[in-house]
Amino acid sequence: MTLPRHVVWFQVLLYLSLALDALSVAFQDRTPTAAIPETTILAANVIAACMILLLVHLVGLAARQRKNWPRWVLAAALSFSVISLMQVIGDNGLQLDSAIEAVSCALTAVGLYASFTGDAKGWFNS
Repeated sequence: MTLPRHVVWFQVLLYLSLALDALSVAFQDRTPTAAIPETTILAANVIAACMILLLVHLVGLAARQRKNWPRWVLAAALSFSVISLMQVIGDNGLQLDSAIEAVSCALTAVGLYASFTGDAKGWFNS
């Protein structure tokens, strides 16, 4: 069975967003300080990698296995990301890493919008 066009856009845009997130994590500053020891940095990177893999799995469940609930989990994750991004921009201003995160949130928002509109409406099972 072929995927509807809006579901393809959902999948592509969310995978692009997650690739940006992975690149952002890969290029983070990992210099240990007195306040942030090496073990904390390692734990944060492992948690970020696990979250990205979980989100990749959720996109696959939604797009390929026609599950509806992963779209709602992804929408909730997007809302938390936007809130976090607004706090970071409020504290530090717009920097390169927060700009990349903003692009990632925008890609996710457009992808989720595509999954709820057009020919994607009848694709997902409840």
